[in-house]
Amino acid sequence: MEATDERNHYTAKRKRDINEDVDDSPAVANGGVDFSLLEEIEKSQNSVEVLDVKTLKKLVLSFERRLRDNIAARLKYPDQPEKFADSEIELHEEIEKLKILAGAPELYPDLVNLNTIPAILDLLTHDNTDIAIDVVGLLQDLTDEDVLDENDEPARILVDCLIENNVLESLLQNLLRLSETDPDEVAAVYSTLSTIENLIEVKPAVAEMVCERTKLLRWIIGKIKVREFDSNKQYASEILAILLQSSVANQKRLGQMNGVDVVLQAVAMYKSRDPKSLDEEEMVENLFDCLCCLLMPLENKERFLKAEGVELMIIIMNQKKLCYGSAIRALDFAMTNYPPACERFVDVMGLKTAFPAFMGKIPTTKNKKRSKEELEERLISLVASLFGGVLRGSRRERLLSKFVENEYEKIDRLMELYIRYSNRVKEESERLNDLELDDLEMDEDEKYNRKLESGLYSLQLIAVILGHLWTSEHPRIKARIELLLKQQKLTKTDVKNVLQEYHDNIGDLDGPDEKEKAQAKIQRFIASL
Repeated sequence: MEATDERNHYTAKRKRDINEDVDDSPAVANGGVDFSLLEEIEKSQNSVEVLDVKTLKKLVLSFERRLRDNIAARLKYPDQPEKFADSEIELHEEIEKLKILAGAPELYPDLVNLNTIPAILDLLTHDNTDIAIDVVGLLQDLTDEDVLDENDEPARILVDCLIENNVLESLLQNLLRLSETDPDEVAAVYSTLSTIENLIEVKPAVAEMVCERTKLLRWIIGKIKVREFDSNKQYASEILAILLQSSVANQKRLGQMNGVDVVLQAVAMYKSRDPKSLDEEEMVENLFDCLCCLLMPLENKERFLKAEGVELMIIIMNQKKLCYGSAIRALDFAMTNYPPACERFVDVMGLKTAFPAFMGKIPTTKNKKRSKEELEERLISLVASLFGGVLRGSRRERLLSKFVENEYEKIDRLMELYIRYSNRVKEESERLNDLELDDLEMDEDEKYNRKLESGLYSLQLIAVILGHLWTSEHPRIKARIELLLKQQKLTKTDVKNVLQEYHDNIGDLDGPDEKEKAQAKIQRFIASL
């Protein structure tokens, strides 16, 4: 009630000021132009002070004076809002004036040295949410990406000071009291998320800090659960993707908070319908990005399986809506190095859904972000995961039978892909050799990464699939592979060379034991060919 009274008084005061200005303004009949007003504007423009340390100190002193006045008025008249409303208007105006500092980020170290940051951040818990909203707007402006882009050191000094003075905790405390029905407060939610994104941009460690110290993840989960779409739900999904993309700790933390199930429920709304706008489409893409990040830790793959995520992704693929490609991507993440998901995929008729796509029958959707080539690479990875995860029994037989049916069309398709990616990698290798002849030095790691970007990884996975097919001891499969290699004037040695390069570059990200196991498997393929 107190905040409402303040706002009403605040608004009434502003209206009176406007009316008084209009009544007293002399206007000239010629077009209604007020030449005296133009003169005043010209004078004010000429008297604008240069933004320097002296100006900064003036702004800070003025802000601190208005802050003291407001604190004194509130202490003196705690139950009479009309007695301290004027001081609140003046404080609001001083906060607005501080926004000019965004035009001079080189002054940020001086702002920090003046020890003004703690006083500014304290206002995030001000009893009047309008004042807190003003501060959120100020922080958003001061940390704006465009402002800080070429001012790395001043930006770092400001952000470090903000973090030291608990900006994350204060922002979240304020966020939790903002209303979803008041337009100003809805805008402040967006500004809060924007400020957090800006802080992460300057100091990436903030992504984990904000999840450790605050209830941001819990707030985002609550926002994502809401069925209705709005711009803040979209932004919340974007912030969540940022928080998850480079932090295993955050991926695990959200998994423990039932995050896998929440994200699955959010994307399930689009299994049989497309988003209604580009912004909503962007949100759905963000949610799938979040899902793929969540599927990195093993324990979250288990949660995905338990929540019937494999079944949901297959349903989405069968509906052939906008999320078709995103579902393939999520399955690829879920099945990589996780045999239980591969087995479930076979059990719930996933082969019937995936192999038409593998054959190139990819439905046309409105989603331009998922190119046909990207989906092709995802499907190659998915099939390779199936062969690595389904090793024996009737499931293995069902997988192998897919490469026998319809006169070995899947093997034909596999060799078609092998030739295409092989040619692309060969062209890139020749280009890199030409660069070296032009005295542009490049180390072996960089050359290898360039080849990976040109399609080497997909070529290696195709060779791995061929290795699985060859070692299946299926005579007709072997005969078909040899025939197709001969038709393309290739030999098994060409495939061996691809596998050898793959073998030699397997990393130890999953530990030395896993590396050794992976290399031993590839070595068996090389020996059998």
